[in-house]
Amino acid sequence: MFGKVTMIGLGLIGSSLAHAAGRKKLATEIAGYDISADVRARAATLGFAKVYDTLEAAVKDADLVILCAPVGAYGDIAKTIAPHLKSDAILSDVGSVKGAVLRDVTPFLPQAVHFIPAHPIAGTEQSGPDAGFASLFDGRWCILTPPEGADAGAVEKLRLFWNGCGSQVDVMDAAHHDLVLAMTSHVPHLIAYNIVGTAHDLEAVTEGEVIKYSAGGFRDFTRIAASDPTMWRDVFLNNRQAVLEVLGRFNEDLSVLQRAVRDGNGEALFELFSRTRAIRRSILDIGQDSAAPNFGRDKSPEKNQ
Repeated sequence: MFGKVTMIGLGLIGSSLAHAAGRKKLATEIAGYDISADVRARAATLGFAKVYDTLEAAVKDADLVILCAPVGAYGDIAKTIAPHLKSDAILSDVGSVKGAVLRDVTPFLPQAVHFIPAHPIAGTEQSGPDAGFASLFDGRWCILTPPEGADAGAVEKLRLFWNGCGSQVDVMDAAHHDLVLAMTSHVPHLIAYNIVGTAHDLEAVTEGEVIKYSAGGFRDFTRIAASDPTMWRDVFLNNRQAVLEVLGRFNEDLSVLQRAVRDGNGEALFELFSRTRAIRRSILDIGQDSAAPNFGRDKSPEKNQ
């Protein structure tokens, strides 16, 4: 499908993309670069990509370049690699925010480069090159947000690439993407970080019992709250408007729920819990999660290779 494909950033997503592309032989050369020398050394040892020591060398002659770093670094990366990108190359990314990505990257790119942002909705709480595995994207959605006037052929080629990595692909406007993901991902992460932070403060008061007697619900929050802090800091800084809009609605609904608990309104509570249970069943029905113990997640990453 491509001659050379380069992943800039070799953490969970970058390394998993390299594994997935290698599994289906989607490129003649799978290349990689990371700002951390330790990460580059580890990735070279693992052997899932040809690792370069400079950004310029990594992107030279690449047909597809994918930014897999925190979104706050995209502008500086784009400025550095722009003069070295091959004419007619496709530049994409994996960031959880799309409007800010278009804003930060587009000004640096030559007209001959096709910039097509993307967001694979897949991941774990693990990070680093050792965390990557080829099946991460299997059956998951990847959203493309091509800017107005994007080359249709380049969009189609990127769609086929993500199909080859195992993903289902959808296309939408960047602003709509950011609002949808604020609801389905960003605000839930913010809530998880807040709840786990509150529990940490309470732990000293209860002499550690909050941690010792953690129930399944709290453990799931801690899994989400263990996600990469740099990545999520950049997500919230770059999707503030949509996050605040959804958070405002959440606070309104939380007030209604608080009132129902205070008033002993069992009917209102039961109606809400029934609706949310149906949403969970819908997610299972379309195959976006598993009802198996531990949500079907195997603790041994090697079994997912």
